[in-house]
Amino acid sequence: MLSITEGNTLMTDMNTLSNVDTRQGGIEPPHVGFTSNVSSEAQSSQTGVSVRYAQVPDRKWFVLRVTYNRISKIQDIIENDKAEVYLPMRFEMKLIKGKKKRVTEPLLPNILFVYTTEEYIKSAVENNSNSKILNYYYNHFAINEYGKNPPLTVRYKEMMNFIHATNIDNEHIRVVEPEHCHYKNGDMVKIIDGDFKGVEGRVARVAGQQRVIVEIEGLCMVATAYIPTAFLKPLNSAKDTSLK
Repeated sequence: MLSITEGNTLMTDMNTLSNVDTRQGGIEPPHVGFTSNVSSEAQSSQTGVSVRYAQVPDRKWFVLRVTYNRISKIQDIIENDKAEVYLPMRFEMKLIKGKKKRVTEPLLPNILFVYTTEEYIKSAVENNSNSKILNYYYNHFAINEYGKNPPLTVRYKEMMNFIHATNIDNEHIRVVEPEHCHYKNGDMVKIIDGDFKGVEGRVARVAGQQRVIVEIEGLCMVATAYIPTAFLKPLNSAKDTSLK
Protein backbone atom coordinates (compact mmCIF):
# COMPACT_ATOMS: atom_id res chain seq x y z
CA MET A 1 0.00 0.00 0.00
CA LEU A 2 1.24 3.49 -0.86
CA SER A 3 2.59 5.45 2.11
CA ILE A 4 4.20 8.85 2.29
CA THR A 5 6.28 7.65 5.20
CA GLU A 6 7.64 4.44 3.68
CA GLY A 7 10.43 3.62 1.25
CA ASN A 8 13.87 4.90 0.54
CA THR A 9 12.43 7.46 -1.85
CA LEU A 10 11.38 9.68 1.03
CA MET A 11 13.74 12.24 2.48
CA THR A 12 13.34 14.53 5.44
CA ASP A 13 13.80 17.76 3.54
CA MET A 14 11.11 18.54 0.96
CA ASN A 15 12.32 19.67 -2.45
CA THR A 16 10.69 22.77 -3.83
CA LEU A 17 8.70 22.41 -7.03
CA SER A 18 10.56 25.16 -8.90
CA ASN A 19 13.77 24.58 -10.82
CA VAL A 20 15.63 27.76 -11.70
CA ASP A 21 17.91 28.06 -14.72
CA THR A 22 19.71 31.16 -16.00
CA ARG A 23 19.01 32.01 -19.63
CA GLN A 24 20.55 34.64 -21.88
CA GLY A 25 18.26 37.41 -23.11
CA GLY A 26 14.60 37.54 -22.15
CA ILE A 27 12.11 40.33 -21.69
CA GLU A 28 11.40 42.69 -18.84
CA PRO A 29 7.96 41.44 -17.73
CA PRO A 30 7.49 37.77 -16.82
CA HIS A 31 6.42 35.48 -19.62
CA VAL A 32 5.05 32.01 -19.32
CA GLY A 33 5.70 28.80 -21.21
CA PHE A 34 5.19 25.11 -20.68
CA THR A 35 7.20 21.96 -20.18
CA SER A 36 6.38 18.68 -18.44
CA ASN A 37 7.71 15.52 -16.91
CA VAL A 38 7.46 13.62 -20.21
CA SER A 39 10.76 12.03 -21.21
CA SER A 40 13.08 13.76 -23.68
CA GLU A 41 12.51 10.89 -26.10
CA ALA A 42 8.79 11.54 -26.04
CA GLN A 43 9.25 15.27 -26.50
CA SER A 44 11.29 14.71 -29.64
CA SER A 45 8.52 13.01 -31.62
CA GLN A 46 4.87 13.59 -32.44
CA THR A 47 4.00 10.04 -31.30
CA GLY A 48 6.23 9.89 -28.24
CA VAL A 49 3.57 10.97 -25.77
CA SER A 50 1.17 8.18 -26.72
CA VAL A 51 4.03 5.67 -26.71
CA ARG A 52 4.97 6.71 -23.17
CA TYR A 53 1.37 6.41 -22.00
CA ALA A 54 0.23 3.28 -23.83
CA GLN A 55 -3.47 2.57 -23.38
CA VAL A 56 -4.21 -0.19 -20.86
CA PRO A 57 -7.79 -1.56 -20.52
CA ASP A 58 -8.07 -1.50 -16.70
CA ARG A 59 -6.43 1.90 -16.20
CA LYS A 60 -7.94 5.38 -16.09
CA TRP A 61 -6.57 8.91 -15.92
CA PHE A 62 -7.37 10.18 -12.42
CA VAL A 63 -7.05 13.80 -11.32
CA LEU A 64 -5.65 14.21 -7.80
CA ARG A 65 -5.18 17.09 -5.40
CA VAL A 66 -1.83 17.18 -3.62
CA THR A 67 -0.89 19.35 -0.66
CA TYR A 68 1.22 22.37 -1.61
CA ASN A 69 4.90 21.56 -2.16
CA ARG A 70 4.32 17.79 -1.91
CA ILE A 71 3.73 17.06 -5.61
CA SER A 72 7.31 16.04 -6.36
CA LYS A 73 7.31 13.56 -3.47
CA ILE A 74 3.96 12.01 -4.38
CA GLN A 75 5.05 11.83 -8.01
CA ASP A 76 8.20 9.91 -7.08
CA ILE A 77 6.27 7.45 -4.91
CA ILE A 78 3.60 6.76 -7.53
CA GLU A 79 6.16 6.30 -10.30
CA ASN A 80 8.09 3.89 -8.08
CA ASP A 81 4.86 1.90 -7.81
CA LYS A 82 4.87 1.60 -11.63
CA ALA A 83 1.91 3.91 -12.19
CA GLU A 84 2.13 6.62 -14.85
CA VAL A 85 2.14 10.29 -13.86
CA TYR A 86 1.76 13.50 -15.86
CA LEU A 87 2.65 16.86 -14.34
CA PRO A 88 2.38 19.74 -16.83
CA MET A 89 4.78 22.54 -16.01
CA ARG A 90 5.17 26.18 -16.99
CA PHE A 91 8.10 28.53 -16.85
CA GLU A 92 8.41 32.23 -16.21
CA MET A 93 11.36 34.46 -17.00
CA LYS A 94 11.80 36.72 -13.97
CA LEU A 95 14.25 39.33 -12.83
CA ILE A 96 15.84 38.03 -9.62
CA LYS A 97 18.50 40.24 -8.05
CA GLY A 98 19.02 41.93 -11.38
CA LYS A 99 19.41 38.69 -13.34
CA LYS A 100 16.91 37.03 -15.65
CA LYS A 101 16.04 33.58 -14.34
CA ARG A 102 13.86 30.81 -15.74
CA VAL A 103 11.58 29.64 -12.91
CA THR A 104 9.69 26.38 -13.47
CA GLU A 105 6.49 25.52 -11.61
CA PRO A 106 3.35 23.40 -12.10
CA LEU A 107 0.82 24.63 -14.64
CA LEU A 108 -2.05 23.57 -12.38
CA PRO A 109 -0.99 24.11 -8.75
CA ASN A 110 -1.61 21.11 -6.48
CA ILE A 111 -2.95 18.96 -9.36
CA LEU A 112 -1.44 15.66 -10.51
CA PHE A 113 -2.66 13.32 -13.27
CA VAL A 114 -2.21 9.60 -12.59
CA TYR A 115 -2.82 6.76 -15.06
CA THR A 116 -3.56 3.66 -13.03
CA THR A 117 -6.24 1.26 -11.79
CA GLU A 118 -9.15 2.14 -9.52
CA GLU A 119 -7.80 -0.33 -6.96
CA TYR A 120 -4.41 1.37 -6.76
CA ILE A 121 -5.72 4.91 -6.64
CA LYS A 122 -8.21 3.98 -3.90
CA SER A 123 -5.46 2.45 -1.76
CA ALA A 124 -3.28 5.52 -2.31
CA VAL A 125 -5.92 8.10 -1.42
CA GLU A 126 -7.50 6.20 1.47
CA ASN A 127 -4.20 5.34 3.17
CA ASN A 128 -4.20 7.10 6.55
CA SER A 129 -0.61 8.25 6.03
CA ASN A 130 -1.72 10.20 2.97
CA SER A 131 -5.08 11.53 4.14
CA LYS A 132 -3.82 15.10 4.60
CA ILE A 133 -1.59 15.05 1.53
CA LEU A 134 -3.42 13.30 -1.31
CA ASN A 135 -7.10 13.55 -2.29
CA TYR A 136 -9.37 13.05 -5.26
CA TYR A 137 -10.32 15.99 -7.46
CA TYR A 138 -14.08 15.53 -7.74
CA ASN A 139 -16.29 15.85 -10.81
CA HIS A 140 -18.80 18.51 -9.80
CA PHE A 141 -20.85 17.96 -12.96
CA ALA A 142 -21.78 14.36 -12.13
CA ILE A 143 -23.55 12.48 -9.34
CA ASN A 144 -22.86 8.83 -8.50
CA GLU A 145 -25.25 6.20 -7.13
CA TYR A 146 -24.63 7.48 -3.60
CA GLY A 147 -25.70 11.02 -4.49
CA LYS A 148 -22.14 12.35 -4.35
CA ASN A 149 -19.68 13.80 -6.84
CA PRO A 150 -17.42 11.02 -8.15
CA PRO A 151 -13.65 11.40 -8.62
CA LEU A 152 -12.83 13.20 -11.86
CA THR A 153 -11.38 10.98 -14.57
CA VAL A 154 -10.29 11.96 -18.08
CA ARG A 155 -10.89 9.80 -21.14
CA TYR A 156 -7.69 8.42 -22.62
CA LYS A 157 -7.87 10.22 -25.97
CA GLU A 158 -8.79 13.52 -24.33
CA MET A 159 -5.84 13.17 -21.98
CA MET A 160 -3.46 12.42 -24.84
CA ASN A 161 -4.70 15.55 -26.58
CA PHE A 162 -4.20 17.61 -23.41
CA ILE A 163 -0.69 16.20 -22.92
CA HIS A 164 0.19 16.95 -26.53
CA ALA A 165 -0.98 20.56 -26.16
CA THR A 166 0.76 21.21 -22.82
CA ASN A 167 3.98 19.32 -23.56
CA ILE A 168 5.17 21.98 -26.03
CA ASP A 169 7.75 24.43 -24.72
CA ASN A 170 6.06 27.60 -25.96
CA GLU A 171 5.85 30.79 -23.95
CA HIS A 172 2.46 31.76 -25.40
CA ILE A 173 0.45 28.80 -24.09
CA ARG A 174 -1.79 29.81 -21.21
CA VAL A 175 -4.53 28.65 -18.88
CA VAL A 176 -7.67 30.65 -19.64
CA GLU A 177 -11.07 31.33 -18.13
CA PRO A 178 -14.25 30.84 -20.21
CA GLU A 179 -15.03 34.56 -20.22
CA HIS A 180 -11.70 35.25 -21.93
CA CYS A 181 -12.45 32.92 -24.87
CA HIS A 182 -14.34 34.50 -27.76
CA TYR A 183 -15.43 31.57 -29.93
CA LYS A 184 -16.10 31.96 -33.63
CA ASN A 185 -18.64 29.15 -33.91
CA GLY A 186 -17.60 26.57 -31.33
CA ASP A 187 -16.82 23.88 -33.91
CA MET A 188 -13.99 21.43 -33.36
CA VAL A 189 -10.80 21.75 -35.42
CA LYS A 190 -7.56 19.85 -35.79
CA ILE A 191 -4.21 21.61 -36.12
CA ILE A 192 -2.45 20.19 -39.19
CA ASP A 193 0.89 22.03 -39.15
CA GLY A 194 3.34 23.72 -36.80
CA ASP A 195 4.38 22.92 -33.23
CA PHE A 196 0.82 21.98 -32.24
CA LYS A 197 0.20 19.63 -35.17
CA GLY A 198 -2.32 16.96 -34.19
CA VAL A 199 -3.93 18.91 -31.33
CA GLU A 200 -7.74 19.13 -31.43
CA GLY A 201 -9.91 21.80 -29.86
CA ARG A 202 -12.13 24.80 -30.52
CA VAL A 203 -11.06 28.00 -32.25
CA ALA A 204 -11.31 31.17 -30.19
CA ARG A 205 -9.78 34.60 -29.94
CA VAL A 206 -7.78 34.97 -26.74
CA ALA A 207 -5.78 38.11 -25.96
CA GLY A 208 -6.47 39.34 -29.48
CA GLN A 209 -5.10 36.25 -31.24
CA GLN A 210 -6.61 33.19 -32.90
CA ARG A 211 -5.86 30.14 -30.77
CA VAL A 212 -7.18 26.64 -30.18
CA ILE A 213 -8.76 25.86 -26.80
CA VAL A 214 -8.17 22.45 -25.25
CA GLU A 215 -10.47 21.69 -22.33
CA ILE A 216 -10.64 19.11 -19.59
CA GLU A 217 -14.25 19.56 -18.55
CA GLY A 218 -14.62 20.37 -14.90
CA LEU A 219 -10.94 21.22 -14.45
CA CYS A 220 -9.32 23.67 -16.85
CA MET A 221 -9.05 25.24 -20.29
CA VAL A 222 -5.72 25.77 -22.05
CA ALA A 223 -5.11 28.00 -25.06
CA THR A 224 -2.39 27.25 -27.60
CA ALA A 225 -0.17 29.92 -29.07
CA TYR A 226 -1.42 31.79 -32.17
CA ILE A 227 -2.56 29.39 -34.90
CA PRO A 228 -3.01 30.69 -38.48
CA THR A 229 -6.20 29.67 -40.28
CA ALA A 230 -4.17 27.74 -42.87
CA PHE A 231 -3.06 25.37 -40.08
CA LEU A 232 -6.64 24.47 -39.10
CA LYS A 233 -8.79 21.62 -40.41
CA PRO A 234 -12.50 21.76 -39.49
CA LEU A 235 -13.94 18.64 -37.88
CA ASN A 236 -17.51 18.79 -39.05
CA SER A 237 -18.96 15.85 -37.13
CA ALA A 238 -18.35 13.71 -34.07
CA LYS A 239 -16.90 10.93 -36.24
CA ASP A 240 -14.19 13.30 -37.52
CA THR A 241 -12.63 13.84 -34.11
CA SER A 242 -10.41 11.32 -32.36
CA LEU A 243 -11.57 12.58 -28.95
CA LYS A 244 -14.97 10.83 -29.05
